Amino acid sequence: MSETDFQSAGEEDPETADALRILLIEDNPGDARLIQEMLRDTEELAQRVKPSDEAGTRPDISRKTRLEDGLEAVEASSIDIVLLDLNLPDSEGLKTLETVHAETAETPIVVLTGVRDQQVGVKALQRGAQDFLVKDEVTSELLVRTIHHAIERANQEQERRQQREQLEALNRLNRIGHDITHAVITTETRAELEQQVCDRLAESDAYRFAWIGGVNPGSDTVIPQAAAGDEDGYLDEIEITVDDEHESGQGPAGTAIRTGRVQVMNDAESASNFEPWREAAQARGYRSSAAIPIIHEDLVYGVLGVYSSSPRAFTGPETNVLARVGDVVAHAITAIERRDALVSDAVVELEFRVDAMAEPLVELSTAESCTIEFEQLVGGDETLLAYGSARGVSQEALTDTIDRTDGLGDVRFLTTRRDESEFELVAPAAVSLFETIATHGGRVASATIEDGEFRFVVELPRGRDTRRMIELIKDRRDDVTYLAQRTVERSERTDSGSPSVLEEELTDKQRAALETAYFAGYFDWPRGSTGEEIADRLGIAPATFNQHLRTAERKFFSSVLGDR
Repeated sequence: MSETDFQSAGEEDPETADALRILLIEDNPGDARLIQEMLRDTEELAQRVKPSDEAGTRPDISRKTRLEDGLEAVEASSIDIVLLDLNLPDSEGLKTLETVHAETAETPIVVLTGVRDQQVGVKALQRGAQDFLVKDEVTSELLVRTIHHAIERANQEQERRQQREQLEALNRLNRIGHDITHAVITTETRAELEQQVCDRLAESDAYRFAWIGGVNPGSDTVIPQAAAGDEDGYLDEIEITVDDEHESGQGPAGTAIRTGRVQVMNDAESASNFEPWREAAQARGYRSSAAIPIIHEDLVYGVLGVYSSSPRAFTGPETNVLARVGDVVAHAITAIERRDALVSDAVVELEFRVDAMAEPLVELSTAESCTIEFEQLVGGDETLLAYGSARGVSQEALTDTIDRTDGLGDVRFLTTRRDESEFELVAPAAVSLFETIATHGGRVASATIEDGEFRFVVELPRGRDTRRMIELIKDRRDDVTYLAQRTVERSERTDSGSPSVLEEELTDKQRAALETAYFAGYFDWPRGSTGEEIADRLGIAPATFNQHLRTAERKFFSSVLGDR
């Protein structure tokens, strides 16, 4: 039954589309005419039920003579109340009421009976009717009052039912949150934690499926890492990204990662941002979902997706609890990663290629088949010192090429052999990129020019957000290409405590003085560099260099010998 059919059945024009809608299911023409006349000329009912409506709006009354037609009308349009005769051509007695109540769910029903039998009325109330009226005793005032009270009671019952369901859902979700918190305490690895979170959510009758995904470093694709429940190949069938310019990144999961806020899709049928996945979701009975970001401070670990077969399963307080679950999981992952970083000798290396840096040196590597490596970078106040080596090229050719390279300054050779040399190079052009990487917890571990390519490697402690570092570097230089990520073992540690001194106790200037002195050969015999030369490289006075160096030496040796 179309919208037009509904309006013509009630003999109302389109302006009544928002009026109170009454469905009268009555096969007796006389009784139906009487009820319609009582309601058509009254404005009181609309004013009682919908006081915000414009004055003068009358009810929109639709009449059906058969139960089957009445049920079709209920399914086709929104009905505010049903006036129901129990004895129809295709149904009789209380069975008629039971059928209508089963189909109309929360729509209130007032039974119209021709029998002055109190038992019939009581049974009607027991089986879902809001009220009942004896046809011969109905007056206009009584009918209006009965309809008003029936709608009001139904609204109150619906509100109480929703509150009860929300409370039950909240209690259930709080229990799930408690179990997840326990899992946080007992799990040893991130993979185990993520799987337990998904398992616990999927165990609940309220949720069909849960999964956790992370963003693949160097791309915008969200990669599933753990899943549980009635997934049935859903994650294999869909593509999710964080690219807000593409529809695959405009859904709940991609938006949650970008914004750091929980995203809810309460109806898969109508949600425009769910278009790419609607068919796959509907095939599996998913009606609503929530995407919870897993983020701690500036560390983006991924997203937790939860799906339900019920529409509007994620509202109000439930969403707040899920947000806390995301926070708990993020804190736990951070703790696990930091713990692993402390006890492990492994670090994460990110490798990049840069296309428009030191281009004459890149061309030299092809022409001479040589290799130029930068093994240590030391940041000064306004410049960057690079310590490295060159193989397969003469000192003269290397010096000449450096002189022609924009962004590079003086070169000083520390050792020289036939076609191999060690050098110190001033690289002011790289200061900005170097500082960006250092500010966000990384360091340039090495850089290599070979076979016509300039590559550099950034080292990060395990647990840091590699994707964020990749984005920062790409934002700084648009000619950078991300190549690879790998986990490698650190060089052998000692118990001297020297790494903590260098990282925690020395100021930036003290550390720069100490590292520059070491890599420039100041501690070698004979010395590779004098204090004046190093001070000149750092852009400071020799006395200032000497002060920084002595302070750094004292802190360093104090950490080694202080307890002895």
